[in-house]
Amino acid sequence: MKSLEIFSGAGGLAKGLELAGFEHSAFVEFNEDACASLRRNFDPEKVFEGNIKNFDFHQLSEIDVVAGGPPCQPFSLGGKHGANADNRDMFPYAINAIEILSPKAFVFENVKGLLRETFSDYFRYILLRLTFPDAHSGLKATWQEHFKSLKNIEYDRYDGIKYKVKHALVNAADYGVPQCRERVVIVGIRSDLNATWEFPAQTHSEEKLLWDKFVTGSYWEGHKVPKAQREPSHNGLSTRVRSLQDTFGFFEPELKPWRTIRDALKGVPDPRIKHGITDHIFRDLARAYPGHTGSGYDLPAKTVKAGGHGVPGGENMIRFHDGSVRYFTVFEGKRIQTFPDDYRITGAWTEAMRQIGNAVPVLLGQRIGETLFQKISVQGRLKKGMRVRDKESLESRAEVCAKA
Repeated sequence: MKSLEIFSGAGGLAKGLELAGFEHSAFVEFNEDACASLRRNFDPEKVFEGNIKNFDFHQLSEIDVVAGGPPCQPFSLGGKHGANADNRDMFPYAINAIEILSPKAFVFENVKGLLRETFSDYFRYILLRLTFPDAHSGLKATWQEHFKSLKNIEYDRYDGIKYKVKHALVNAADYGVPQCRERVVIVGIRSDLNATWEFPAQTHSEEKLLWDKFVTGSYWEGHKVPKAQREPSHNGLSTRVRSLQDTFGFFEPELKPWRTIRDALKGVPDPRIKHGITDHIFRDLARAYPGHTGSGYDLPAKTVKAGGHGVPGGENMIRFHDGSVRYFTVFEGKRIQTFPDDYRITGAWTEAMRQIGNAVPVLLGQRIGETLFQKISVQGRLKKGMRVRDKESLESRAEVCAKA
């Protein structure tokens, strides 16, 4: 099945969908460095570098899925919070792609800030626009006026293009990504497919990580960590562990443990020694201070990010058991975002980390993509089968009438 990637960034979601079985028809991306990364990892002929306003969607045909991450700055907790008033709001162009191409499904990802109460009406408006992408407003209508008219549409009676749309706040750590990264994921499936979308079931949990650390000790033993270097169980943590033991008794939590930075970087050499990994270069001068402490080595990383407002929590640093810190290398950043080791991110450290920080974790994209691929491919085969059976039924009835 074919996909179109818009607001592609460095290609995290695109790579995840590729691993799930989708074939990319085109990539649309504005940033020069991100486009360079896309060309290094995908067919360079399919990369459109420029404003999405100038991309002709009509040149594409039979697109099954449209996917991407519309710029998050208008909704980011660290941004200006302009939402629809911010000229970087690209959701209208994402909706335009849906209207023109009428794909079987779409997947969009955005920051948690999209769910803020101050954005609630505009977010509901976005969801309705995605539900009825060809329901236009008047030329001079405001989005508020259009929102009002969309709310009056009866879904079952609407005969235009329509989608069944669901959204959820998902934590990438719950799917095996070694990073606590909460993002809003919006998925829509075209109504005629009669498919019901459900987000993939959680596979990993914090409870199992705590159990392996502080009940059985298997986490430390597996990594051969001496007792003197193990994370201490402070008062609040001890209370949680006792609660876990009361809840599960002799039966450990069923899910897999959250993956930690130590898990993700297992086997990766120290960047300060000779190793031959081109993007695993040590960067000096990392410092910790209140509010800028880095990500604990034996925890999932904080949300990796890099933007105009910097990294106030030190999310681009590792904090070791002795309190020392150092910056992630680009190679380590890729591991945290579950990119393949041979995936190439172009640009100097700051630019490469910006691209990595803005990406969808590849593994999360793959998990969503696998579920979506199964949903729409099964329904597509069912619809095709129904058409064949309907044709056979009509031919059979025609033969009966002829004999009569």
